[in-house]
Amino acid sequence: MKNLTIRNIPDDLYQIIGRVASRNRRSIQQQLLVQLERLRIMDNESPLIRAAGIRKRLAGRHLGDTVLEVREERSR
Repeated sequence: MKNLTIRNIPDDLYQIIGRVASRNRRSIQQQLLVQLERLRIMDNESPLIRAAGIRKRLAGRHLGDTVLEVREERSR
């Protein structure tokens, strides 16, 4: 396994990473590894597969017809 050193991380970014890690009960190193793993998955995932995953997560939800809703609002 390789090691990675990151220098000159902006303070605000480091604080965000720390807060997210704390919420997930992880060390900063563990949180960064999780984030890097997610990036790898996203990079390997084709847009069609990602779209299918989104559709699956949204299945059964009524999202409404925004065009119809805007028209109804305008006609009031």
